[in-house]
Amino acid sequence: MSNPGIREGLKLLSQRDFARLFFAYLVSYFGTAMTPIALAFGVLELTGSASESAIVIAASTMGQITVILIGGTLADRTSRQTVIVCADVIACCSQLMMAFLFISGTATVPMLAMLMFVTGCAFGFHQPASTGFIPQIVKREELQAANALLGAARNSSITLGAALAGVLVATVGAGVTILIDALSFAVSAILILTLSPRIQEATEDASFFDDLKAGWSEFIRHKWLWTIVIQFSIIVAALDAINGLLGPAIAREQLGGAVAWGIIAASMGLGTLIGGLIVMKIHVQRPMLLATILVFTFSLEPIALYLPFEVWLICIMFFISGLCGQIFGVLWYTTLQTQVPPHLLSRVSAYDHLGSIGIAPLGIVVGGFLYEGIGPQYTMLICAGAIIIPTLLVLCIDDVRNLRSATLTS
Repeated sequence: MSNPGIREGLKLLSQRDFARLFFAYLVSYFGTAMTPIALAFGVLELTGSASESAIVIAASTMGQITVILIGGTLADRTSRQTVIVCADVIACCSQLMMAFLFISGTATVPMLAMLMFVTGCAFGFHQPASTGFIPQIVKREELQAANALLGAARNSSITLGAALAGVLVATVGAGVTILIDALSFAVSAILILTLSPRIQEATEDASFFDDLKAGWSEFIRHKWLWTIVIQFSIIVAALDAINGLLGPAIAREQLGGAVAWGIIAASMGLGTLIGGLIVMKIHVQRPMLLATILVFTFSLEPIALYLPFEVWLICIMFFISGLCGQIFGVLWYTTLQTQVPPHLLSRVSAYDHLGSIGIAPLGIVVGGFLYEGIGPQYTMLICAGAIIIPTLLVLCIDDVRNLRSATLTS
């Protein structure tokens, strides 16, 4: 990978289309960062049950799992830009309805779960399309810088959104907080619609099913890819349970409530922002080796909540996890975008995402029941093990340790 440096990378913001894409990330993720906190505390206030909250939170991931392979294949076959815009519009509508239910006092667990499922379906179309869309906006040699900057946009928004969400939930309630997220999707859709990407490389003239098969063949061709995806199927299940449900529940009972969790989530977002700046300056010969080693820091999250520590110390540990997580993410997406042919990128990304989140709903639901059954401390130990053990196993894979960076040339 090239080493663009921060100054050279920031020049991308002078490009009209990239600047608009960057701002779309800022706006969209600012709102999106609020919803998990608003939803977690809103449902806990509504039901008082961690297990019922888990069902609502897991519904979003179930929606993604249901449609993501269709979304990735459709993005490669048609227009990634159109798929992203439509997904943003659908997410906007579902979030508006969810906000109305909370504001009007008519929210129920089944209705919230259904709307979260719809939002998840929108994410299932959006995510693989976005991965394939970035190389249509920037040149090949600009990919690492672009991924780092977009990660910085995403995570600076997460920092501010999470911090504000805790205050908003505590003052004006979950409904207004989710309403802001709905409006952010509308703004993002408008910005994406105004972009002029390079012409999308056409797929081969084949059936929809044959396109799915071609994406699968490319996915399993890369051992480093599918082994890390299997690793992350377990890790994401643990992390989604922590960040979507268990962390807010512990904060509510032991740390002072939504404001404390908002600060903790914001510290993680700040870490990811700093990580994005760091990764713009580094040149990594073996990206997946470094990325996998960094994954061990994700275990700091359940360790921090195990006792739990003081809020300031939890913030430091989440900051480190966020910083390393962002470096992992940039290395991962840049490697994916340079190792996989462009016309297959959204499909392969769909298999990547599906594998990574495949058991996340189970992790969230099991986490809720474990929390109520064996208590938060033992649940956090199980989550830490679910991060450390798969990572140790992946480091035994030669392709993960020895994969070399592709040369980023136009």
